[in-house]
Amino acid sequence: MENVIIIGTGCAGYTAAIYTARANLTPLLLSGTQPGGQLTTTTEVENFPGFPEGIMGPELMTRMQQQAEKFGARVAWASVESIERREDGSFLIKAGEQSFESKTVIVATGAAPRHMGIEGEQKLIGHGLTSCATCDGAFYRDVPVCVIGGGDSACEEADFLTRFASKVYLIHRRDELRASKIMAERVLENPKIEPVWDTVVTEYLTDDKGEMRAVTLQNVKSGDTSELEVACVFVAIGHVPNSGFLGDLVDTDENGYILQTPGRTATKTPGLFAAGDVADHYYRQAITAAGQGCASALEAERYLSGHA
Repeated sequence: MENVIIIGTGCAGYTAAIYTARANLTPLLLSGTQPGGQLTTTTEVENFPGFPEGIMGPELMTRMQQQAEKFGARVAWASVESIERREDGSFLIKAGEQSFESKTVIVATGAAPRHMGIEGEQKLIGHGLTSCATCDGAFYRDVPVCVIGGGDSACEEADFLTRFASKVYLIHRRDELRASKIMAERVLENPKIEPVWDTVVTEYLTDDKGEMRAVTLQNVKSGDTSELEVACVFVAIGHVPNSGFLGDLVDTDENGYILQTPGRTATKTPGLFAAGDVADHYYRQAITAAGQGCASALEAERYLSGHA
């Protein structure tokens, strides 16, 4: 029986592991299908404190893992399929043919950005295709970029990118934005943002180094196609939180994000905590995920102290 099992090995998961390991709880992390989380798909990370020269995403995650393991955390390469809470309050976790038991569980499974499903998409992530303007916008100074989407997130991304890009094309399949009125007005009044209405991206075009150089556009009404030169595509059509395997152990909002006790990381199930992007649809940053990982670890430790 484990004291703490942490599901997920992104910033939230590894930070929770560091704190619970230093509390002598010998946590076990279950890696999931993407060890290291979303940062392993990025290139240079410039906004994580402590790295003034920046650090590559995969290297940052490797360092977090090493730090957690230094204090006694263990990592098992397993993808969780289901979890149940037993009558004695402990948890049974199943991952294929493997099963694990724990007194507490921290869910740090993150959220996967929705993509377009266009051929070659996965290879371009980090090479001119991203879903985070805050993370990657500064890499595209004085070059044209595009944002795909029409909601608040897409408008926020487009507005943020005007600080760096020479031009921001906002590509939306409809003829009006779904964003809130104030956000839509802000975007449409910005001279650096050009909306491209009734249009979808059908193809990503790369240069001889495999980096994004342009996209193929298709007008959904006329069927006409065209090519638009951009250095990066920011996809802002939403995220899918990885929370489905939890069933009724947690409450979620309409988009599947886990609902926490206000001001805490606890869920409706005693002993079950959530940290990072699986519960946070507002900030979605590495540093805020790490902060929630810390908070969940402290809560798990206090829960165990009261249920010895």
